[in-house]
Amino acid sequence: MAIKTVMVGLATCGISAGGEKVYEAFQKELQEGADFVLRETGCVGMCYREVLVSISNGAQESYLYGEVTPDRVKRIVAEHVQNDKPIDEWLVSGADREVGFFDKQVRIVLRNCGVIDPSSLQEYLQSGGYKAVERVIKEMTPEQVIKEVQISGLRGRGGGGFPTGKKWELTRASVSDKKYIICNADEGDPGAFMDRSVLEGDPHSVLEGMMIAGFAIGADEAYIYCRAEYPKAVARLRLAISQAKKQGLLGDNIFGSSFNFNIKVKEGAGAFVCGEETALIASIEGRRGMPRFRPPFPAQQGLWGKPTNINNVETFANIPWIILNGGAAYAAYGTDDSKGTKVFAMAGKVKRTGLVEVPMGMSINDIIFKICGGIVNDKKFKAVQMGGPSGGCIPASLGETLIDYQQINKTGAIMGSGGMVVMDETTCMVDVAKFFLAFTQAESCGKCTFCRIGTKRMLEILERITEGKGKEEDLVTLDKLGEQIKIASLCGLGQTAPNPVLSTLRYFRDEYEAHIRQKKCPAHVCSPLLTYTIDQEKCNGCMLCPRSCPTDAIIGEKKLPHKILQDLCIQCGKCFTVCNQDAVIKD
Repeated sequence: MAIKTVMVGLATCGISAGGEKVYEAFQKELQEGADFVLRETGCVGMCYREVLVSISNGAQESYLYGEVTPDRVKRIVAEHVQNDKPIDEWLVSGADREVGFFDKQVRIVLRNCGVIDPSSLQEYLQSGGYKAVERVIKEMTPEQVIKEVQISGLRGRGGGGFPTGKKWELTRASVSDKKYIICNADEGDPGAFMDRSVLEGDPHSVLEGMMIAGFAIGADEAYIYCRAEYPKAVARLRLAISQAKKQGLLGDNIFGSSFNFNIKVKEGAGAFVCGEETALIASIEGRRGMPRFRPPFPAQQGLWGKPTNINNVETFANIPWIILNGGAAYAAYGTDDSKGTKVFAMAGKVKRTGLVEVPMGMSINDIIFKICGGIVNDKKFKAVQMGGPSGGCIPASLGETLIDYQQINKTGAIMGSGGMVVMDETTCMVDVAKFFLAFTQAESCGKCTFCRIGTKRMLEILERITEGKGKEEDLVTLDKLGEQIKIASLCGLGQTAPNPVLSTLRYFRDEYEAHIRQKKCPAHVCSPLLTYTIDQEKCNGCMLCPRSCPTDAIIGEKKLPHKILQDLCIQCGKCFTVCNQDAVIKD
């Protein structure tokens, strides 16, 4: 019988679903003599089916189990591992809802995630790891490396979309005795987890991409700026760096050449503004993370005043593939303006939440419906927030918009780092705008008056509107303030903070007007604008709602229909939540 390899998904999504207990259950079976090798792996993208367990043998046959619990482990081992009888009803590949999830994806950045053990340097080497940097060092000049990246058309995946090859070229042209590489892993967008998953699932690919960038621009030292809220990513990065050093892949005279390169991990404190490159640099230097005026750009004067190249995790993870397969092969994917693939974190009201990597040029609708299975409970698709707090809401009417930097920008949103928060008909767009603006307002470093004070005034207006205290002139003020903040702010945080408000005003102005004129929330989300009543025919007097009411606003006898006293009701919604007869109506 062939020895089988069992891999348990232990990225953050897998761990939160109970992956560590599943792993321990497999360890117990191994101690009892089961014939298999146990490994851990990262996220394959199907976060909605965690805990995921794959079983493969020497014949390259692989089976993927979803929603594995410790109770299922014994049967999986007894039937599949020991007797070669896969359990069909637990297999992901056998479930109808998985049809098409991987079919339209092109996995370049995620090529190893969920496939190899991220803690094993040997598995990364077996997958072709460090072959790209070896080719660069032994066969190419820095100029040739930069040219290949330029041919690929790769643009920075951190949000700005600046051409990567151009940035490298500018940094190489800067004359200095010292240069630096920085990997921006300060992923702070609510609903975004692309970089975290790559660092947890394939850390060596990021290190290799950074090494190639260092060779290209003439740098011998690098930093990975990763937020401390990513403990698993930080741990796997530190392990990968240690392994690479022991193997002679990092340090001095790499591959017997004169190229030296060292990488350090800097843990950030979670300030969203440190995603901006000059604020990030200040933080590494031990100063408060606040942006500065540019020029000079980091390519001329960056870390410690030296030329510095900054790219994000996804950008660096593309580089080894581009070197091994050629820039032209990468450019074959995508559109004229946007080449290659893009990783998206799918969150919100979509059936298949998780990670997808698709060629640029695919439509928003194709990602949501063909790959991610559509909207939960088959409700109506309403909008998608792209670009996180800095992005905007794209309505369902623009669902055929292509994933392309220019096309997305035309909608009033931005590509951002790759978060998609999908919303359905039960979502209040005014409330969504308030949520994202509250985030950026709290994360403002305070350096710019318009960002610090302007976003606060906008947030106060949104709060009034959702409380039923809005005025007609508030919409004009929001428009005016939003445009002024975009123009007058120093960095990308302030320049994009109004986007969620401006985009929802553009596409969902009727919802704002309903909040102001009718004092109603069409989506029935904003509590102060809701009225709760009890359907007398459905209510059976079970007493659940009066017991839950904090103000004793519900009256009635047991086993008889109840009534809500509107002058006492505070619209908390607890009666609606506890009612199991669908008798409480909110309007």
